Amino acid sequence: MRAVTHQRYGDAGVLEVTEVPVPVPKAGEVLVRVSAASLNPADKFMMLGAPAPIRLMMGLARPAPGHRVRGHDLAGTVVSVGEGVTRLQVGAQVFGSTGGALAEFACGKEGVFAVKPPGLSFEHAAAMPMAALAALHGLRDAAKIASGQHVLVNGASGGIGTFAVQIAKAFGAEVTGVCSTDNVELVRELGADHVIDYTQRPLTASDRRYDVIFDNVGNHGIGALLRLLTPHGTLLPNSGEAGPDGGAIARVLKARWHDLIGRQRVRSFLSTTNAEDLALLAGMVEDGTVTPVIGRTYPLEETADAMAYLAGRHARGKVVIAVAAA
Repeated sequence: MRAVTHQRYGDAGVLEVTEVPVPVPKAGEVLVRVSAASLNPADKFMMLGAPAPIRLMMGLARPAPGHRVRGHDLAGTVVSVGEGVTRLQVGAQVFGSTGGALAEFACGKEGVFAVKPPGLSFEHAAAMPMAALAALHGLRDAAKIASGQHVLVNGASGGIGTFAVQIAKAFGAEVTGVCSTDNVELVRELGADHVIDYTQRPLTASDRRYDVIFDNVGNHGIGALLRLLTPHGTLLPNSGEAGPDGGAIARVLKARWHDLIGRQRVRSFLSTTNAEDLALLAGMVEDGTVTPVIGRTYPLEETADAMAYLAGRHARGKVVIAVAAA
């Protein structure tokens, strides 16, 4: 099968489409013929081999053989199942997140897939898993969002941000989105009650105070964002990029410190893929509460270009890869 692989760490130029064996599902796994995949910042960090702890998992000097096919999010059709699989059957159209998604076929545990809503395209379904789950887990679980709260989403036009605006509205929040001029109308259409155009005035100049700040950009220090919170508000720092507080690890440590010493909560969180929450999101799509936003779609052969675009940190919505399985 064709798959997007890399033999060394580096920028998007290390990615290439090569022929690799079709994976075989183990016990508890399903094999999916991939119709579409999408990119996430996590895919970029694994491609770069940075931050450093990634190499402890993937290989120190270069990706180990089992970690050379990139990608996580996908949508497609189950073509075979391993021993013990009971919920999904051959022929089921599914979406979810598993390693090696940028390929014509991918294997994953049954529990990381949910049935795709019938009215949703494979491309839009592939845009959902990691980004939509991060928005849900951050707002619902880490921030304990409640109706009537005022939520600010920094990076509101990006992959996670577009879902966060819609999910916050679904929970009854008043939402402020932060984005550039080109994306103001999009963020309003997603349901934001207020929009801050950061090209016109910095977020830190806002005179509002927020119950929850969901920061997907990391371009402001934790201290500066805490000044925008209510006295008992919650900050969700959710960026792996280097910023005023340093890299991802330094930001997590600073978040923990501020959470310990202050009244305001600073919550780092880990979002993991599970079928129950994927099914919940599928229901939100079916009832019109959530609509995935796709900014650009690339063929599998142009994944390196797609990754370079994502790495520029100004992608609108999700970047999707159309995969034509043999």
